[in-house]
Amino acid sequence: MLLAFLTGCELVVLEPAGDIAAQQGKLIIYATVLMLIVIVPVMALTAFFAFHYRASNGKSSYAPEWSHSVSLEIVVWTLPLAIIICLAGLTWVATHRLEPYNDLSRISATQPIDPTVQPLTIQVVALDWKWLFIYPEQGIATVNEVAAVVNRPIEFKLTSDTVMNSFYIPALAGQIYAMPGMETELNAVINRAGDFEGFSANYSGNGFSKMRFRFHGMDEAGFEDWVQQVRDGSETSLSRENYVALAQPTTGNPVSYYNGVADDLWRRALNLCVTPGVLCMDDMMMVDALGGGGLLGLMNREIFAGICAADDALTLYQLLHPDTLPEGPQPLASPVVQSPLLETR
Repeated sequence: MLLAFLTGCELVVLEPAGDIAAQQGKLIIYATVLMLIVIVPVMALTAFFAFHYRASNGKSSYAPEWSHSVSLEIVVWTLPLAIIICLAGLTWVATHRLEPYNDLSRISATQPIDPTVQPLTIQVVALDWKWLFIYPEQGIATVNEVAAVVNRPIEFKLTSDTVMNSFYIPALAGQIYAMPGMETELNAVINRAGDFEGFSANYSGNGFSKMRFRFHGMDEAGFEDWVQQVRDGSETSLSRENYVALAQPTTGNPVSYYNGVADDLWRRALNLCVTPGVLCMDDMMMVDALGGGGLLGLMNREIFAGICAADDALTLYQLLHPDTLPEGPQPLASPVVQSPLLETR
């Protein structure tokens, strides 16, 4: 009866729309079949033994002194061991082939990758409790809606603004975690147009169950129309102030659009320093690496206050080579301290 109720459901994991998910679906099938080679005989023999050696069966043989069979031992140990070896080899190869950080090696089983086509980069931020999608090339951002071009590689870069979360579009690829202060990556491709569901696959608080979004697979023209629709459908840009307001915990957020994105917003979201006055994590790690709260850190505190990017080559060189600075009462002073960027921190 349960199966009758499930006839209207779609087996999206085994019949996906993306090549990565399709390969993962095949891996599930192959692994299941291998395990059933052991499970089915065991279940069948369990039922057979229970019936054949029942108390009322007077025809069954009874051998109370029997204790060992070499042939049976060979079967019992060899077959499961062979299956485990096959499973290990299968999952090892598939795990490395389907590594989410790897660039795609193909579009589908019949279509190779085109090296001249650049991946579509989508930056994803898990918020409480909604999903923010930033398109750096298109200069737009959306909430709880994302779109991509059919048969064009997609490069998702993910982080979280609060707790660890999980990004999952079953029709596209496997789930991947989004963690605060870290950047994870998922490379995938959608092979047919359609409207698909995405959601959080990791409990993250009260609004977790409503943390869902729609993923649209479109042709090139449809995607361009969608981008223009996002630009025309909003008069608001995703500034740092708007990001801070958006990041406040809410549930059941409707789809919303932003027609622009503040410069450096992704780096600040990744390093948890969108709020003005908050030190970015990459800067904090550099400060710690160069003395932190120790004596060297105290000597360099004026320079640390003026650091606005962890890749500031001049400041790094001066910190590591203080002997190159001019003599004076403040031997570790740096031009970076007077940088106009200091006022934007």
